[in-house]
Formats: sequence, structure tokens, C-alpha cells
Amino acid sequence: MNSGTDLLNTLLMILSIGILARVILSFIDPFARNSISKIIFDLTEPVVGPIRRLVPPLGGTIDLSPMIALFLIQILREMINRGT
Repeated sequence: MNSGTDLLNTLLMILSIGILARVILSFIDPFARNSISKIIFDLTEPVVGPIRRLVPPLGGTIDLSPMIALFLIQILREMINRGT
């Protein structure tokens, strides 16, 4: 692999970890009152927000957008890794 793909893979992994942290924090601090929660929310919202607009929460409470985002990130990482 080259440094460009390594960097992109690393950034996508960090984004995945951020989305997982967001999911966990949504149970602990659902209104993002903590500064760490706000930072994680702000960093992941550009990815999760558009997906949420396309796939609204089920029953108004179950948000599938983080799971879909993680799935799409994994597909993107696989495409990048196969291209090298």
C-alpha cells in the first residue's frame, strides 16, 4: 500500500471509532451535554446526518443511520484495499 491509501484507511477507521463512540454516548449522554460528546457528535454528524435524512428512525426512536454509515465505511475501505 502507499501512504495515501494508508492515510485514507486510517481516517476511515477513526471515523468508524467515532461513530461507535457516538452510539455508546447516546445511551450515556443522549443530549450531548458533555464537551467530549459534543466533539464526537460534531465530527460524525456530517456522515450520519445525511443518512438519517434518507432513512428516518424506525418508530421515531431507533436510529439505524450509524449502523448504515459503518456499513458504508466498511465497503469503502474494502474498495480502497482491493484497488491497491
